[in-house]
Amino acid sequence: MKQAENRFLELAERAEEWCCAQFSEFLNMEEQSALALLKLKTPHRLWGGYENAERCIAVFGEAENSELPLAIIKAEPLNRKFADALSHRDFLGSLMGLGIRREVIGDIVISENVAYIFCLSSIAEYIMRSLGKVKHTSVKCSCVDALPENAQAKPQEQSVIVASERLDVLIAAVCKLSRNQVKELFGSRRIFVNSALCENFSFLPKEGDVISVRGFGRFVYCGVQGKTKKGRLAVDILLYK
Repeated sequence: MKQAENRFLELAERAEEWCCAQFSEFLNMEEQSALALLKLKTPHRLWGGYENAERCIAVFGEAENSELPLAIIKAEPLNRKFADALSHRDFLGSLMGLGIRREVIGDIVISENVAYIFCLSSIAEYIMRSLGKVKHTSVKCSCVDALPENAQAKPQEQSVIVASERLDVLIAAVCKLSRNQVKELFGSRRIFVNSALCENFSFLPKEGDVISVRGFGRFVYCGVQGKTKKGRLAVDILLYK
């Protein structure tokens, strides 16, 4: 992680000296958290190509989204009738099989057996030229300007009953885990709040906080909506599948 931090400092310094935006490769949640902890004075932000993207590039300095070095590749079966059921893992595995580094690939959004692959612009042409088969299914690739509105699954509104608003209690209820299992997740650094690593069991999230649990998805905390007769809390969340 020290290497990533040094890279962030270098990009921030270069953006200041050259007076032009600088960009990282795609960052995972832990790298995004490390960037937040640096508290850089240089203006910077994260963007993954669409709202609520998990993997994002860091933008140092000022730049419009249209200027960012991102591309979206649409990969769809040549013959949908006879295509395999293709998953995120299938597409990612095929991309890695092409010798592509994970750092140049962002989120892969699957909708109706079609993948929308977010990537750095520098690798987009190679992907379109080289990605011809996923699993046993032949695919064709094209570049699109934006993620279709119906491609990203809408978060599901849910209400869960909990003893308190503590983060460990919420995660146990939402992810249907035991308290010991949640404790292990904290210990393995897999809990993030608004892209920042959280190791505090008793953290109390605010309304609108995005809680990510690596391996289990993420949800938005929407606050307490009432109490049960036994004094437990009914809290609302938006769950991303």
